[in-house]
Amino acid sequence: MKNLTITVDEETLQWARIEAARRGTSVSRLVGEMLAEHREKTSDYERARQAFLARGPFRTTGKRKPYPSREEIYDREIFRRYERSDL
Repeated sequence: MKNLTITVDEETLQWARIEAARRGTSVSRLVGEMLAEHREKTSDYERARQAFLARGPFRTTGKRKPYPSREEIYDREIFRRYERSDL
């Protein structure tokens, strides 16, 4: 195992000491375990991301339709009930 020197603020160090004592381990081991856990989560995410991107483009089925116009989107009763008659 290699040694690592880190700099943290007093509040973080106090939390780390309490958390290490609560877990029955040293601050050094606590930080090492946290870094290893973060590395595993990151690599799990990266594997899932690569698997998703390896699928290729998303294929749609059916005939291609044009997007609705702005008038078609906003010409609904729910929007008309708040129209002001004096405009």
